[in-house]
Amino acid sequence: MRRMDARADPSDAAEHPASPVPADHPSVQPAPRVTQRGPPTEQPASPYRASVGHPVTGPEFLASDGVGDWRVIWGAGWASAHYRTVDYETAVRLAHRVGVLAAAASHPADVDLRPGGVTVRLLSGEPGGLSSDDVELARSISAAAAELGAAADPSAVQHVQVAIDAASSAAVAPFWQAVLGYESLGDEDVLDPLRRGPSFWFQRMDVPRTERGRVHVDVYLPHDEAERRIAAALAAGGHVVDDSHAPEWWTLADAEGNEADVAIWMQ
Repeated sequence: MRRMDARADPSDAAEHPASPVPADHPSVQPAPRVTQRGPPTEQPASPYRASVGHPVTGPEFLASDGVGDWRVIWGAGWASAHYRTVDYETAVRLAHRVGVLAAAASHPADVDLRPGGVTVRLLSGEPGGLSSDDVELARSISAAAAELGAAADPSAVQHVQVAIDAASSAAVAPFWQAVLGYESLGDEDVLDPLRRGPSFWFQRMDVPRTERGRVHVDVYLPHDEAERRIAAALAAGGHVVDDSHAPEWWTLADAEGNEADVAIWMQ
């Protein structure tokens, strides 16, 4: 999914101006709905059906009643919650409850079961949008977690993306799609269809950059977690390279200059 980046050319920024920040949730904006472009070979149909509910923006999702456990991530590509449990048995019970609720709603959810808890991801159709169906299912999942004594931990919610500078995404994206076993998403991204690994974004560069590396990492965080993560990175020996785009994103680097953007996608 495309996002304006400090490494983009000024002409590109003029072509894609930043969106205004909504007053109700200044740190989150809806992502555009995107059309999946498949590779040359036929791909199996997505298990994520198109939503029958109405579309909702990131701020609208977060403003809904009963979804305080949840955070909108990756430009409203999905909503996610992580629940910590006292033991593995409780985590298994919660994962089962989530599956039952999702099946009853005919709205599949991504469920990641670990010994210390459960992470749930909700989306409507392909990644790139949320709907009222996600709000209703999130509400039901939160209620089930509360019954089992599972506490939400928003600090565990994130999405990691690898960004590669490219003169032509069409020239390089097929290689990364093939070597990673990913699927294309729009014109500039390839995505793990099981959402296990990071997404890859191919950032158009008209002129090759020589003063910086051509690969960096984007860390997408909930709107209320970014500054805490930045503080931890600075305490660990990092430094701020560019904060002129804050609070949309901050560019940090380690002691040897390798860069990472801590981002709250506002477009």
